[in-house]
Amino acid sequence: MRDVATQVRRHPVGSAERVARWTVVVYVVASLFTVLDLPHRIGAREFDPLDAVADTLNLPVLHNVLGVLIMFLLTGALVRRKRFALWIVLATQLLGVVWALVVLARAATGHWFWFPRPAPSPSVGDAVLTYLGGVVGAVLAVVLWSARSAFPARRSPGSRRAALLVLLAGGALSVGVAIAVTQWQLPDVRHPWVRVVEAVRAALGLDSLLPRPAGAPRLPPWAVSLTSTLSALVLIAAVAVFLRSGRAPAAGDAGTELAVRRLLATSRHQDSLGYFATRRDKSVLFAPDGRAAVSYRVLASVCLASADPLGDPRDWPAAIREWLQQARRYGWVPAAISVGREAAQAYVAAGFRAIPLGDEAILDLPSFSLAGPRMKPVRQAVHRIERAGFTVSIRRHRDVDPAELAQLAELADRWRGDAPERGFSMALSRLGDPVDGDCLMVVGHRADGRPAGVLSFVPWGPSAVSLDLMRRAPDAPNGLLEAMVVALVQRHVDVGVRRVSLNFAMFRGVFAAAEELGAGPVVRLNNAVLGVFSRFFQLESLYRSNAKYRPSWVPRYLCIDSPLSLPRVAVAAGMAEGFLPAGGAAAAPVSEGALIAAVAELAARTAVSAAPVRRLRDQERIRRQHLARLREAGMDPYPVAVPRTADLAELRHRPHGSPVSAVGRVEAVRDLGGVLFADLRDGDARLQLVLDRALTGPDSMGLWRRGVDRGDIVSATGVVGASRTGEPSLLVDRWGTAAKSLRPLPPARQGLRDPETRLRDRSADLLVNRDAARMIRRRSTAVAALRDAFRSRGFDEVETPILNAVHGGASAAPFRTHINAYHRDLSLRIAPELYLKRLVVGGSGPVFEIGRNFRNEGADGTHNPEFTSVEAYLPFADYLRMRDITADVVREVAEAVNGAPVAIRTGPAGERTTVDLSGPWRTQTVHRAVGLACGCDVTVETPVAALQDLARRRGVAVSERASAGELVTALYEHLVEPATWEPTFFTDFPVETSPLTRTHRRDARLAERWDLVAFGMEIGTAYSELTDPVEQRARLTAQSLRAAAGDEEAMELDEDFLAALELGMPPTGGLGLGVDRIVMMLTGSTIREVLAFPFVRPVPS
Repeated sequence: MRDVATQVRRHPVGSAERVARWTVVVYVVASLFTVLDLPHRIGAREFDPLDAVADTLNLPVLHNVLGVLIMFLLTGALVRRKRFALWIVLATQLLGVVWALVVLARAATGHWFWFPRPAPSPSVGDAVLTYLGGVVGAVLAVVLWSARSAFPARRSPGSRRAALLVLLAGGALSVGVAIAVTQWQLPDVRHPWVRVVEAVRAALGLDSLLPRPAGAPRLPPWAVSLTSTLSALVLIAAVAVFLRSGRAPAAGDAGTELAVRRLLATSRHQDSLGYFATRRDKSVLFAPDGRAAVSYRVLASVCLASADPLGDPRDWPAAIREWLQQARRYGWVPAAISVGREAAQAYVAAGFRAIPLGDEAILDLPSFSLAGPRMKPVRQAVHRIERAGFTVSIRRHRDVDPAELAQLAELADRWRGDAPERGFSMALSRLGDPVDGDCLMVVGHRADGRPAGVLSFVPWGPSAVSLDLMRRAPDAPNGLLEAMVVALVQRHVDVGVRRVSLNFAMFRGVFAAAEELGAGPVVRLNNAVLGVFSRFFQLESLYRSNAKYRPSWVPRYLCIDSPLSLPRVAVAAGMAEGFLPAGGAAAAPVSEGALIAAVAELAARTAVSAAPVRRLRDQERIRRQHLARLREAGMDPYPVAVPRTADLAELRHRPHGSPVSAVGRVEAVRDLGGVLFADLRDGDARLQLVLDRALTGPDSMGLWRRGVDRGDIVSATGVVGASRTGEPSLLVDRWGTAAKSLRPLPPARQGLRDPETRLRDRSADLLVNRDAARMIRRRSTAVAALRDAFRSRGFDEVETPILNAVHGGASAAPFRTHINAYHRDLSLRIAPELYLKRLVVGGSGPVFEIGRNFRNEGADGTHNPEFTSVEAYLPFADYLRMRDITADVVREVAEAVNGAPVAIRTGPAGERTTVDLSGPWRTQTVHRAVGLACGCDVTVETPVAALQDLARRRGVAVSERASAGELVTALYEHLVEPATWEPTFFTDFPVETSPLTRTHRRDARLAERWDLVAFGMEIGTAYSELTDPVEQRARLTAQSLRAAAGDEEAMELDEDFLAALELGMPPTGGLGLGVDRIVMMLTGSTIREVLAFPFVRPVPS
């Protein structure tokens, strides 16, 4: 439980609570020592060290059976925080003070104040203990009095009268038995009152207090023991009745159940055991604000809560406090059983201790699979049941005929036999109640249609169920229940279920640990002990029956306020769960019509209110009012079609008097009373509307004023004309809305200033930021130019999969996903390279693809987790040929985007300059570039130590085990790339950093690869492709070993690609260019500006 207890800091314990806990501990320890020491002290007279401790602490310890029983009764009352028990403890402390004063007076006067004759003095040791007990008693009396608030439990109503009746009746019985024994044992005594006096002496144990005269008749010892023992039992019974706990309040009524169901329906926290709080034998205590509650039952003076509290976890502490205060008030021991991790943390924060109880089996149905050797027993069971002709039906309780539902309930009860009804925290115990219509019924039918097995599940949130009942006929074949569970898995989509909570496996961790290889002797011993208990309580069988489905195990905990209360809590839990007898429990009443109707109404309201409610700003509320006005006037604010002659740019040039219909977004409105001007915008084009009272009409103009806002899309019909100032205008005779805008647009001139807000509200930004809208169109132009450039060179455009079973093609961390239909992990494409090469092997080259790629990395000015690239492969070419193609293609794209082979750059002050791209681009080897950046000569021969020294001096972080090639590449990425301005091809990279590239034709330590860098960022790369399948397998194997060792960027071994390569791939040149990077290079923009919807960092919650 360390994982739960250490995550939550307990609330500071008050001084009163601390005193109460230590008082209980002291009396528990004293009670145990009294019992253990009793056999050695009967008849003994010597003083024991334990007596010294008891005298010092003023503990009422008596070394006889009566004393032991009274001590245990008092301790039990202290555990239950009885106020009267505190008074008894306080009285013993005060008696210790009084006795110390008496002994002190004896020492001063030489005799006892009630006995004037001189008396022998007590020993020095006895006197010291007496005085010490007096001092301790005085101190503890003050401490205990100040801690009385921690003992709030009062006596039960009528307990004083009941205890007195027990004492009088039992005392009379005891004296009567004593008189009868005296008549039998002392027949020679003539006077009857002598027999009565002797009987009373024996019954009340007065022999030691009242000396008898010499020669007086005496009862034999066995008779005295018999009668005194009977009197002791009477006294104990009276004390027990006097100190008994308060009665449990009645279970909740229909109103309480409705409140519980309301919390279940509206809470964001969904506990798989939450629905069981509607059991009719449970009581429910709500927090003061009603937003959380604890369901519980009182057994054996234990207030036993079950499962997580209801409601929002933020409101749990208030409900737990109310529940705990009630338990203290009635003298109950508080405990909570089968609580989840989050609830256990809440109880720990309230001062409880959490003990791991076991684990709950949870099945995730979409990912469940019968494949694999570990699921073979379940597969075999399902096939066996199917061959026997069994079928399975799955229905909600409300869809089952009431007569059939009653029959299933009767069968389930009959199949249970004489076994007790098990379950308290995980059972509903009212199968067939009409109020539980959302419960799920799974029935296994024989070939003739008769039921042979029943599974009933209660709702668990909107898309999960929790097992309530599992029964099968005694003559049903083994495997039927497994087949029913699998049927639910296979049809989970039809019934709207994604998760299932099965049985709870107590002490699962012990059984699972014992199965592990090399389990230690302690684990095996625990397993053996639990194996003995499993013969009676089915502990191991429940674990095995759930483990076969390979579920997820969710821990459940037992929360107790003190380890001292654990035995009592264990007894109460055993009684609640049906393992121990708890008396005859009344059957749960069947819901009446009023409750059924109220639950149905609650479900309907909950379904309507489940949708999230937006908080509207003032402008949004006003626009919705305008929307209502348009509808009231008979105008459809969102019609299927509107009149439109042409776009606004064309309409501006139509001759005056031409009848047209224009559609655009209202950008501005100027109301001059008799005439109204409105500016429509469509893209970069703008057209003025003129509405006047004579042409448009006063009603139409009034509706415009009441219903049209800036940002609305309207359709206006009229004739082309001009305003008095000569502005081309549309003189409107009628209009209508094409789309009503319910949100205000950003200011036209300022737009959205915050960059993050611009990205999150991208549509609004594009409406007012014309530069952003133009950039989208320029990017579209660039993509079209790229496509035309490759097509004109004879490349065929192809498409390859985005979902990959093996991630490869580049060194990067992938996004991973899962396909439920085939239960297989997949990754989103990092690069299409391997698929395109397989097409080249198949004779489909030259090929290219423009598509999306995904890399699990952050977003910044040059990177986005998803991006667009173009990859092209040309058979019988090399990286030099691909270099020429790349330069030509980029120039063609520049001409399409910028009108000339230039790149546009933006200076610090916003000034724009152009960079000519028409000339030849620089080419330089990687080693030469690194050497220039470092100010020294760097070649393939440069040793590793020298390269590491260069990296350290320039602040480049590298691994101590990095090779020379990896060091050169790291220096290149940190020093060369950011400092490169003009377009440059950096060639001949180290071979160990290029696993898909062929070795250099002149130096095997290099690879035939280049990177194109411009303006401080990489634009693309190209290879002379590696076509040797043996060498390629060796390199990918090395990559896969790195991946297995934890390098998430390393590529995996793609056998399909290698198999294709083994067919023979022609010498091929391949290139990859970042489409987004090309647009950035040509327009001087960031990646967020060239993407329509770049990735936006999540808003912190």
